Amino acid sequence: MFSAINLYVDGALVLAGGAVGYWLFRWKERNLKKAVELQQQQVLDAARRDTEAVAREARIKAAEEAHKLREETEQSFSARRKELADLEGRITQRESLVNRQLENIVTDEKNVRAQRDACATQSAELERKLAEAGHLKAERLARLQSAGRLNEAEARTQLLREIEQAAQRDAADLTRKIVSEAKSQAEDKARRIISLAIQRYAADHTFETTTATISLADPELKGRIIGREGRNIRAFEAITGVTVLIDDTPNAVVLSGFDPVRREIAREAMQRLILDGRIHPTRIEEVVAKVKDEMDETIPRLGHEAINKLGLPPMHDDVVRLLGKLHFRMSFSQNILDHSVEVAHLTGMIAAELGLDVTAAKRAGLLHDLGKAVSHEIEGPHAIVGADILKRLGESPEVVNAVASHHDEVPHEGPLGILVSAADAISGARPGARSETMTTYIKRLEDLERISLSFAGVEKAYAVSAGRELRIFVQPDKISDEQASVLARNIVRRVEDELQYPGQIRVTVVRETRVVEYAK
Repeated sequence: MFSAINLYVDGALVLAGGAVGYWLFRWKERNLKKAVELQQQQVLDAARRDTEAVAREARIKAAEEAHKLREETEQSFSARRKELADLEGRITQRESLVNRQLENIVTDEKNVRAQRDACATQSAELERKLAEAGHLKAERLARLQSAGRLNEAEARTQLLREIEQAAQRDAADLTRKIVSEAKSQAEDKARRIISLAIQRYAADHTFETTTATISLADPELKGRIIGREGRNIRAFEAITGVTVLIDDTPNAVVLSGFDPVRREIAREAMQRLILDGRIHPTRIEEVVAKVKDEMDETIPRLGHEAINKLGLPPMHDDVVRLLGKLHFRMSFSQNILDHSVEVAHLTGMIAAELGLDVTAAKRAGLLHDLGKAVSHEIEGPHAIVGADILKRLGESPEVVNAVASHHDEVPHEGPLGILVSAADAISGARPGARSETMTTYIKRLEDLERISLSFAGVEKAYAVSAGRELRIFVQPDKISDEQASVLARNIVRRVEDELQYPGQIRVTVVRETRVVEYAK
């Protein structure tokens, strides 16, 4: 019985434990489900927040991109509007220029027609007056013969005298009229004269070397010049400071030296010794001393001649001697004294057109290379050396500054330095002024045209003004106005990199619009 009760109790306990366990399981399952749902809700909320953040960031980025695109579009439209405005401005300018040209043509045509009518009227009036003058002449001659009892020859003489006086009065009136018109047109002509200053002045072409050649009539004179054991030639070289070359040139003696004054003294002394025939150390010393004395007189004379050639007032004796020495010095085979005179002429002409002091301008141009006469004796640039010498000798400050600044080594204090610099460049750069073979000159012109034609869009190229200007015609359908400016700069760079030339070269690019229509 007790075992049955135990079994019943055990079964009840088992059932109760199973019920409790089932209830616990279901409670845990509900809690777990709630936890899972809560976690799922949290994940969904987090995902929703992330999605909203991404969407918000995307909207912000899209707004920024749209704003940036709007700004770029506005800038592009603004640039395009500016280009269109510039194009409209250029078109307006061209239209106004064409209208002005048409108006000028119409005005000129009217003036020509009026002048032609006036000429026809004057011609008819002149014929009438000539006929009237013929009748008056005959009537006057008859009256003179009857009133003065003059014969025909005497009446003709008196009539011619009166006609001559009347013609002289008319000529004087015409002269005054021409002078008055010339004065009114002087300003316009002056503007053209300054551009023609280079062409107005013509100078000799020069070519010099550092040697002097003396021809020998008799080849045996070489032995006499050399002397026994070479004593004559050694004495000559020691006294003159010039090297004597005997065997290099047949039937000639070559004197070589970098000092042009010494070389000239040696040349004159050698010629006199050859003519005299007596060649020995004592005679060489006497002749060289005499030539040196004469050279001391020649150098000031050359300086005075240069000053007088320019019509300048007298200068300091030391300045005159330095100018004379420039006659024997060369710069790139150009005689420096002749170059200085040429620069003085050019500077004076330009100064006259600009209304400046012509005398001071010529003075500065003549003295601008004075430092080259002593450049081997005093250290420093020749412009500074020459200016120091002139300042020490009492030259005016404006001339001193013009000499010192003509190579831009010191600042310009007035217009003279700029004028001297321009005239110096003109004198040195003109064709023939300095040694340059014709082959080299022609090749430079060909190279200028070759470089220009190597660029795309160039139709024709011409080197004009002795190679100082390069005119280039481009194809308008391939080269725009902006590209024309770039093309000019590129050609200038190529010319500067590949060619050697004096002065400067002006590059002009011409672009024209051609319109062709056919009438059918």
